[in-house]
Amino acid sequence: MLETVKYLIGSAGQSGFGSKSTAEAVTAACCLNLHQITAIITGATSGIGAETARVLAKRGARLVIPARSLKTAEEMKNRILAESPLSEIIVLPLDLSSLSSVRSFVSRFLSLHLPLNLLINNAGKFSHEHAISEDGIEMSFATNYLGHFLLTKLLMNKMAETAAETGIEGRIVNVSSSIHGWFSGDWVQYLDLLTRNKIPYDATRAYALSKLANVLHTKELAVRLKEMGANVTANCVHPGIVRTRLTRDREGFITDLAFFLARKLLKTIPQAAATTCYVATHHRLRGISGKYFADCNEASPSSPATNLHEAKRLWLMSEFCETGAFETQMELANKSCSLLYCESKLSRICANVQRIRAASVAYEAKQRYRSSGLNASSMPPYSYYCEIRA
Repeated sequence: MLETVKYLIGSAGQSGFGSKSTAEAVTAACCLNLHQITAIITGATSGIGAETARVLAKRGARLVIPARSLKTAEEMKNRILAESPLSEIIVLPLDLSSLSSVRSFVSRFLSLHLPLNLLINNAGKFSHEHAISEDGIEMSFATNYLGHFLLTKLLMNKMAETAAETGIEGRIVNVSSSIHGWFSGDWVQYLDLLTRNKIPYDATRAYALSKLANVLHTKELAVRLKEMGANVTANCVHPGIVRTRLTRDREGFITDLAFFLARKLLKTIPQAAATTCYVATHHRLRGISGKYFADCNEASPSSPATNLHEAKRLWLMSEFCETGAFETQMELANKSCSLLYCESKLSRICANVQRIRAASVAYEAKQRYRSSGLNASSMPPYSYYCEIRA
């Protein structure tokens, strides 16, 4: 109840911002010099993505806008330039539901030899009817998650190189939703059945799965960036409840009524873009990675979204899916993930056995010290016995 009241009145959290903060407000307070920043923003032709692009351009960032419709992207570019005439904006074709299109986009971008500081994976699709991508994957999952997974994977090295050369921390922001908490169960099995149309299509659950995948992706991505030694962070955001073109396939009286009834909970688009802009630009988040944010403050995702084993499993499955033949790859991914889980469990068992053996040796040594009249405090530390048993 208290959290709802805070949300409704826009009470500021530890960051100094809250649900009523706008993208312009949080970027005005940031200390990063955006004139040195190059940002790729997916879904930047409307809604939250368009507001994110407008505000970052206003603060001096160079923008790369990927889009399925180049005409719509050029119109967006012109609207931004009308407000910020000195902005540098590049439009490139991209259809996130197509893995070949993602590869082509990355190839075109890299050929420009530009730095890359920010990657904002914002684009989203809510498929009301069952549809399959050209790669044979359920459309919401393909667009909202898998396309962004491949895009990020192909640009990771470029971001790490840019950060090393410029000394400016790179940031990856995945836009998810609190709806990710609506999904429960075995997501691999569900996605397989959904893709093969073996179960009734539930548009909301399919969307929730794709948003859960965004959060899990962020967790594993943060781990891998750290292992790379890259000065790049990855975080995930829930923008809030807002009416955007995500509902364009269901415009009408019922949709209007639903939004009217929920109007007190709705954010404006400038407010919905605030958390993305805060996580992408604010100096307070230097070095912060693998976290989930809502209303410009760190928040807690659902329990399934914090499962690191599932995050690793998702990454492995996604790499298999990149190669095509979805059904075959899902089967292989399942087997590989099961093997990974068994190896992890065996490793933990071995570690526990090692600790038990070390404790036994230490206990025996302590007894010998005491029976010899020696002071047990002069014994070697416990770690010494661990090394002996190893």
